Amino acid sequence: MEAAEASTSTGAVRKKTTTAEDTRKRRNFLPGTTRRSEISKKVLSGDNDELITLPNPMVGFGLPSQKSVARRPLPKFAVGLPYFYYENVALAPKGVWNAISSLLYGVEPEFVDSKHFCAAARKRGYIHNLPIEGRFPLLPIPKKTIQEALPATKKWWPSWDVRTQLNCLLTKMEGGQVPANIRNILQGAGDPPPPKVQAYVMAQCKRSNLVWVGHHKAAPLDPSEFEMLLGFPRNHTRGGGISTTDRMKSLGNSFQIDTVAFHLSVLKKLFPGGMNVLSLFSGIGGAEVALHKLGIRLNVVVSVEILDVNKNILRSWWSESGQKGVLVQLDDVKKLNGERIEELMKRYGKFDLIIGGSPCNNLAGSNRYTRSGLEGKHSSLFYDYVRILNYIRGMEQK
Repeated sequence: MEAAEASTSTGAVRKKTTTAEDTRKRRNFLPGTTRRSEISKKVLSGDNDELITLPNPMVGFGLPSQKSVARRPLPKFAVGLPYFYYENVALAPKGVWNAISSLLYGVEPEFVDSKHFCAAARKRGYIHNLPIEGRFPLLPIPKKTIQEALPATKKWWPSWDVRTQLNCLLTKMEGGQVPANIRNILQGAGDPPPPKVQAYVMAQCKRSNLVWVGHHKAAPLDPSEFEMLLGFPRNHTRGGGISTTDRMKSLGNSFQIDTVAFHLSVLKKLFPGGMNVLSLFSGIGGAEVALHKLGIRLNVVVSVEILDVNKNILRSWWSESGQKGVLVQLDDVKKLNGERIEELMKRYGKFDLIIGGSPCNNLAGSNRYTRSGLEGKHSSLFYDYVRILNYIRGMEQK
C-alpha cells in the first residue's frame, strides 16, 4: 500500500540519468558484496582470527546512568550517510556475529541486555554507524523490577521467589497446565513449601516468565503487560481481529523500545526537519515507535514486512499516532531490487536511516531444532539487508 505523496525536508531528489555502467557499479559496491554465493563463502570460510565474545555485563557502549561512554572507532567504509542499524539475538551460534560484522563493514557489535532499561532481560546485538556521544533515554524511565512494573503482583509474591526481573520475553504464551500444576503442588506443600518444591516452582516460573496473581496462583504475562515491558503503547497490538497467540508472537519478535530509542536518540539533533527511513523486517513497527517517542518526525517510512497481521498493526499505529508523513508498505524484502530502490529514492528522496533486524528463528538458543545460523530459511534474510544496504550506500556515495 502506498499513501499519498508528500513533500520531505531531508534532501532533494537527484535528477540524474542512470546509465547501465552506473547501475553495474552500484551493484558491485564494496567492501561487502551483494552476491549470495560470495557472501556465503565469506561467512563459512572461518577465516576470522578471533571470535567475537559477549561482554559481561552486557551494557553496550554505555548506559543512561553512566557518565562516560566507550570509545568506538568506525571503519572508514562505515562512515557517512545513510545511517544503518541492524539488530539480532546476542546468543547466536559460534561465529555468526563475526560473519554479520564482516559483512557490515567490520563494525563492532554493541551488545546490550534490555534488563538495564526495563524489568525483562533481552540480550541483543546491534551493529550500527550511529554516533554514540550525546545519547539520552526516553522519559519517564521504565520500572526495572517486576513488582514495580507489575504492582498488582506484590501482594501475592512469595518471599522465597527471589526474582526481581523477568527472563527474555518469548513468542509463545505458557498454557494452563504448568500454572495448574504449580497450584496443586503448593496447596499441599505447606507454607513455606519445602526447598525441593520451591526449587521446582522457581524453575517453572523462570522458564515460562510466570508472575503471581493470587494465593498459589502463577500466571503467564498477558499481551498488555508484554507491550508495557517492551515499551509499546497500550493496546498497540490489540483489536482488528488479531488473536492473543499472534499478539504474543509479534511482540516476542519486536524491539525493546527504550533500548533502541537510547541508541537512536542521537538522530534528533541531526535531523531537526525529520527523517526518511527504510525499515526492513518492520514487524509491528518498533523502529517507528521509538523514533516517534523521541520526537523525531517521520517524513517518509518505507516499511518492508511480509506478515499481514504486522502490517495492519503498523498501519493502525501510523494513523492513531497522528503521523503526517508518508507510509509506504511493501510485502517482501526479496522483491526490493535495485530498480525498485531507485524508483523509491527518485520519488521520496534519499534514505537517512536503514534499520531492521532479520528473523532470529534460526539463531535463537530457544530454537533447538532449526538453529542453523545464517544459512537457515529465516535467518538467511540477513543477506538481503546487506544487499539492500550496499546498494543504497553505493548510490549515495557516488
